[in-house]
Amino acid sequence: MQKLIAGVHKFHSDEFGRYKELFHRLSRDGQKPHTLFITCSDSRVLAELITQSKPGDLFVVKNAGNIVPPAHVTGDTNSTAAAIEFAVEALEVTDIVICGHSQCGAMQALVEGIPNADQVPHLARWIEVAAPVRETVRQRYSHITEREAQITATAEENVLFGLENLRSYPCVQSRLESNSLRLHAWFFKIATAELFAFDPNEQQFAPLVTNQ
Repeated sequence: MQKLIAGVHKFHSDEFGRYKELFHRLSRDGQKPHTLFITCSDSRVLAELITQSKPGDLFVVKNAGNIVPPAHVTGDTNSTAAAIEFAVEALEVTDIVICGHSQCGAMQALVEGIPNADQVPHLARWIEVAAPVRETVRQRYSHITEREAQITATAEENVLFGLENLRSYPCVQSRLESNSLRLHAWFFKIATAELFAFDPNEQQFAPLVTNQ
């Protein structure tokens, strides 16, 4: 907690001056983010850092495993739906990014199960929302035997699963039909801080930025 308090002090004493006018404008005019960014709660994945975005640019949703449930899932397993609807309908974002990442604990739990699952019932139910991903991996990636590679394949398929589920939301479908919304599937490799985007033509994730 002392680190957080020290950080708050440093922000106000050293950093706030650079953003003072921006925060005043955001307070006066309200937020108008251009992108809904859905990513994992993992502390190593920071949307604003890896995209170098400023306050007001992104509407960020973080949950365990960056899972996007289909629209028909209701109750305590789909609080993410409220954020999706708010971002699309009220904030009128023009883009939605689902960003998975390497070494994802939620995807490991999806593949290997959760020890003492009865002690974490909310987490267990949440992870099971992505059960179709586990079945996809079993069917398509049975040739992969290395554990880390299995988890990576699962994390990538989970991003595509989320992209498919986004289309089940009426507000998203309506915006897609009017060509006023774009969907993106990204994957973040923690060790190298590389971002990959899914290429529908090549049917694989490719580097988002290539070195010239």
